Amino acid sequence: MGGLSVLAFAPRFWIAFAFVTFSVLMHLLLNAQEKKNLFKIGYCFGFAHFSLGFSWIGNALLIEPEKFGWLYPITLLASGAFFGLFFAFPAVLTFYAKSKWQKWIAFSASFVLFEWIRSFIFTGFPWNLLGYSLAFSDELIQIASVGGTYLLSLLAILSYSVFGVLNKKTILPSCLLLVSVWTIMFGSGYWRIKNADYEDANVVVRIVQPSIPQGLKWDKETREQNFIEYVELSGKDSLRIPDLIVWGETASPFVLDRDEYHREMLKPLLNKGSYLVTGMVSYKEENERFVPYNSLVLFDKHAVPAGYYHKTHLVPFGEFIPFRKYLPDFVRPVANAIGEFGRGSGPKVLKFDGIPAFGGIICYEAIFPSEIVNKNNRPEFLINVTNDGWYGDSSGPYQHWVATKLRAVEEGIQIVRAANNGISGLINSYGIEKARLELNEKNILDINLEKAKQRTTIYSKAGNLIIISFCLILMFFCFINIKYKN
Repeated sequence: MGGLSVLAFAPRFWIAFAFVTFSVLMHLLLNAQEKKNLFKIGYCFGFAHFSLGFSWIGNALLIEPEKFGWLYPITLLASGAFFGLFFAFPAVLTFYAKSKWQKWIAFSASFVLFEWIRSFIFTGFPWNLLGYSLAFSDELIQIASVGGTYLLSLLAILSYSVFGVLNKKTILPSCLLLVSVWTIMFGSGYWRIKNADYEDANVVVRIVQPSIPQGLKWDKETREQNFIEYVELSGKDSLRIPDLIVWGETASPFVLDRDEYHREMLKPLLNKGSYLVTGMVSYKEENERFVPYNSLVLFDKHAVPAGYYHKTHLVPFGEFIPFRKYLPDFVRPVANAIGEFGRGSGPKVLKFDGIPAFGGIICYEAIFPSEIVNKNNRPEFLINVTNDGWYGDSSGPYQHWVATKLRAVEEGIQIVRAANNGISGLINSYGIEKARLELNEKNILDINLEKAKQRTTIYSKAGNLIIISFCLILMFFCFINIKYKN
């Protein structure tokens, strides 16, 4: 059941599987008599759910299979072994609720609470929050502007698991209530989108997606041609010269702020009146050594670096190795192949003549709710540079795109997304895709920025406080008459 439940996520969104699998899980939990059995049931479901749900991660190891291919099954097992606990603990907590309805609510509320914990424990990895399964409908996800994706997760888990609680007497009224709730969600979302108020920002952004195979991206023999390909795509003729050209994460294989030769190649593009935002590795001298940063860099109309954003939320085992010095010897070859990147100082706003103030998000920073916008200096839009070419034709790039959509709804801010390969496009402040380039598509996309007159949401101000507080209150009332069993 845990393995089948992942079919509810992008790109399939087969949520019928979620209604079946989570209801079976709830039925098993209600009929388990001991805590250890509850733990086993939740853990087995979670193990399969995350092993298969995160299987796309292992594709990155197959870029160089002769070096890292042996780690592929270990990655799947490790994902399930650790993240399975985030199903097991909510399952155990149902032991302390008295009635089956209390157990249902207690499991659902604690499940969302552990989703939230998953977003920060051990640096966090809130991938495939259950609320993302509702992203097949722009209308259904609008409620995230109030309580974020965690509110969607609560509504989803309550809905998906309810059939495990019902009997002949309660099935009809419960189904009517379920249909009513989903109808209200859809209707309120439809009303919100229909009454959206925009104005043209009069800014044209060109997104460049060359879809360079990951195995060739850093190859010494092809990186010069890769860079030329970015330049040539960026210089394609159009009806209007773009105000801003955006390349993906680490798009430049060269350190452009220190590389005059390759920076000269940008001048024919930028002298026409454009700015360039690109991802690249930059270096800062710290403690008598040069520290690399995964950076978003803005070049002005003279190809001079004019602003930086350094990635804050680094990828464990990708951009740094936790507890590197304590690792066993057999892992050393892998650890030594991974650099130690510097860490940025948090969300930052960049502002230049003719371009609305914008913030940067690099790669998987987009999966972290309530962490992508500078609350004290709110930008008018966000630029997300990424590279999903590591993961091939898997569910990973589609799920990454969905996470970015939810950030737009939560914060009420439009997001320009540029991938070396993946899904690139413009998502407006209501999470609606205005234009996109598909996975493996080699092309450019010229888009007009919108400017929403309503620039904040309840969630952008309150963050996770509302939904986490609500879940804790639900758990309190479920456990208020705790009944301990021997």
